[in-house]
Amino acid sequence: MTIEAPESDSPETPLRRPLVYAHRGASAAFAEHTRAAYLKAISDGADGVECDIHLSRDQHLVLLHDANLDRTSDGTGPVAEKDLAELRMLDFSSWKGARIPDEYGAASDQFLTLPELLDILRGAGREIGLAIELKHPSPYQLKLEDRLLELLLREGWDAESSRLDNILVSFMSFSPDSVKHLLQYVPPQHICQLVDDVSVEEVREELGLGRITGGAVANVMKAAQLEGERILDDCEVGIAGPGIEYVREHARTVQRWLDSGRRFRVWTVDSEKDVALCQRLGIHEITTNKPAKVLAQLTDTD
Repeated sequence: MTIEAPESDSPETPLRRPLVYAHRGASAAFAEHTRAAYLKAISDGADGVECDIHLSRDQHLVLLHDANLDRTSDGTGPVAEKDLAELRMLDFSSWKGARIPDEYGAASDQFLTLPELLDILRGAGREIGLAIELKHPSPYQLKLEDRLLELLLREGWDAESSRLDNILVSFMSFSPDSVKHLLQYVPPQHICQLVDDVSVEEVREELGLGRITGGAVANVMKAAQLEGERILDDCEVGIAGPGIEYVREHARTVQRWLDSGRRFRVWTVDSEKDVALCQRLGIHEITTNKPAKVLAQLTDTD
């Protein structure tokens, strides 16, 4: 069994069935990045799963989206200032308010390191994709990338094929520096440059920053966005990773990248309308919080 997208009837016909990646697991059903979310994604039939990684203070690769613990746990403060043992003492699932079935583990089992996710995926009983997003800015800078590659090599990952047992690994980041660093060790077809629009207002609101500081941060993020777009324009990586709003707002750019042969992984696609748009455009991979629902819609339209 392969994880390649289904073939279309002709070069002009859009792909009929994009691959479906579960965004932080089946995170509409269970708390993101938890054991339950990933086991549910596998049960739902997701073609792959997505995760975000940070380094703990003692240099363990842990699965969390935010740089701080406040939103998704009963802890507080930066992830990078906690040892793994401290992180394991926190509750990362109760905030979601979803009852976890016994077969998905106890509440104390829900927090995951990357090696633990690899073990879950090895048990899927089929080939499955793993899209790893490296989160920046990181206080450990590009050590995050180095620790990730070291871990994967120890686990038996082959860089050329980017396979680890039954797992097809790909790498993603919004940071052009991260992408350029990865390109020194990983073939470009396995690397995804993430892109999204940056607005000063949204940055200030999301990060709780003042006008001057928010503007300065937004300018740095905008420069990263422009460099990420250049990387895709110059075909330096094999996968383009725009958000669904970016796809809607930049139709000409998206079409140009599609025409250049970039593989497309679009996030976060949850609505029927957006799924239909991606299918119509010939998007190769959809990242969603609702893999079962999206798979059902795609199957119905085959």
